[in-house]
Amino acid sequence: MAETAKKVRKVAIVADRIAWEERELIRSGPEHGLDVEWVNDESLCLGHPDAPSVKDYDALLVRSRSYTRGGLIASLAEASGALVLNTAGAIQACENKAALRTVLRSAGVPVPDFRLVLSRKDFTEALGEMPVPVVLKPVFGGMGKRVTLIRDTDTAQSVYDYVEDLGHAFEQACLVEPYLGGGTSVRCLVVGRELVGAAEFASGGTDWRNNAALGNSSRAVAHDPDVVKIVDGVVDVLGPGIYGVDLFRTPEGFVVNEVNHAPGFRAVASATGADVPTAVVRHVQELLA
Repeated sequence: MAETAKKVRKVAIVADRIAWEERELIRSGPEHGLDVEWVNDESLCLGHPDAPSVKDYDALLVRSRSYTRGGLIASLAEASGALVLNTAGAIQACENKAALRTVLRSAGVPVPDFRLVLSRKDFTEALGEMPVPVVLKPVFGGMGKRVTLIRDTDTAQSVYDYVEDLGHAFEQACLVEPYLGGGTSVRCLVVGRELVGAAEFASGGTDWRNNAALGNSSRAVAHDPDVVKIVDGVVDVLGPGIYGVDLFRTPEGFVVNEVNHAPGFRAVASATGADVPTAVVRHVQELLA
């Protein structure tokens, strides 16, 4: 008797667009019994508990680059009974830099010193407590956008004019933190609980920001036991999932700058040789087994 064919499981990559990462995940799916396809995150119309757009899939891999859509989609999809990666709780924590740092710090995971800035008064007090250079960054946002290095106190208030005059509602919520890393950061790619690759990014040219989305240079770094310990601590807080954990190196050791719930991983894969798409697809397959 012919062996019964294994059921192909359907997985939706929920994202605003298809980039290299999404294409590689779609390509890798069939090798592991998964039919992976892109679903535009603007087309789900969630809210009904039996939303057909969710019920059509065995799992949803949420990779919305928006800093508001991911958590909303994951929450409603989970309420409809869908398997969602990452979990709604993890995505919502990652979307809010202030909340993420607070829960990590409470769990003993090292994070940079920071001040929450909701007004010019907050900003002025933060500058009084932290010597320049400092970094001003939005609480909600990613890919290095609107992150500003303030080197001189005499220009700081002019910089804040743009936040105050051009920011809308939650866009005015910012963090002020010390300038750390000296132009470098370490991106750790986590799948499940495993650190599958780590690369150091260095700023280049005239842009001080070290971010793979900005095309900065990168090189593979060894799995430092201190890095692994911090990554394990992050996963203990957020739960197993697919994360980009960004670290700064300080004289006291590494600190967690932020955690990306929908990480780009092309640069880490290129620098380390790690087969990240396969690791992600296998993780999804294991959860569906």
